[in-house]
Amino acid sequence: MVTRKSRAEIAAMRRAGRVVAEVLALVESELKPGVSTAHLDRLAEAHIRKSGATSSFKGYPGINPRRPFPASLCISIDDEIVHGIPGERTIREGQVVSVDAGAIVDGWHGDAARTFYVGEPPAAVRDLIDTTRAAMMAGIAAAVPGNHIEDISAAVEDMARPHGYGVIRQFVGHGIGTSMHEEPQVPNYRTGRRGRKLEAGLCLAIEPMFTLGDYRAHILDDDWTVSTVDGSLAAHFEHSIAVTDHGPEILTAV
Repeated sequence: MVTRKSRAEIAAMRRAGRVVAEVLALVESELKPGVSTAHLDRLAEAHIRKSGATSSFKGYPGINPRRPFPASLCISIDDEIVHGIPGERTIREGQVVSVDAGAIVDGWHGDAARTFYVGEPPAAVRDLIDTTRAAMMAGIAAAVPGNHIEDISAAVEDMARPHGYGVIRQFVGHGIGTSMHEEPQVPNYRTGRRGRKLEAGLCLAIEPMFTLGDYRAHILDDDWTVSTVDGSLAAHFEHSIAVTDHGPEILTAV
């Protein structure tokens, strides 16, 4: 069941969102060649705990009940789209690195993601990253009372179309609150259905995922990491937001 959040509940989500934003800023400051993804995850977990929060991701159940997610961050590199597991592999110059973070404060979730490039990106990669972020912001701008979920989806898809980017379909945005994933789903492409009408108090995670090639994706043998089928590079951005009478409010910003 989809519930609208009260002002007090949105305030709690804002606190969780601030922790997430701080984690992503911390990761950005530490992201350089030679750093292991496990090290970045340890930094994130320490900051989450120091902030009086808990990780939304660690222990989260997946498709295999024997393999809950083992880390506090998802770190996905190059052709990996989402849900990459941190480990001992090290970051290299010239890589696309997408980082997804989630935190819980007083039972309420915040969830956000950013894509970084290590070094100076080629024009095509820079455009992919910039356009994916711009698509997220376009989707957020469409999240106003009276619009529908399809308006968000259309705004996101319209940013990808002129570039010919693949728009991931297997994974979509979502409602967020006392659970990290709530209804409604928020696709990044037109479905032909208007979807839920947006009202003040509805909280959503808007997260476009674009690729330089095909939109098709598959899950790797670790039961978590999602990669492009054709090996093309991918980018991912996400903010948790609240629909308000005064326009969308980003909850995962410092």
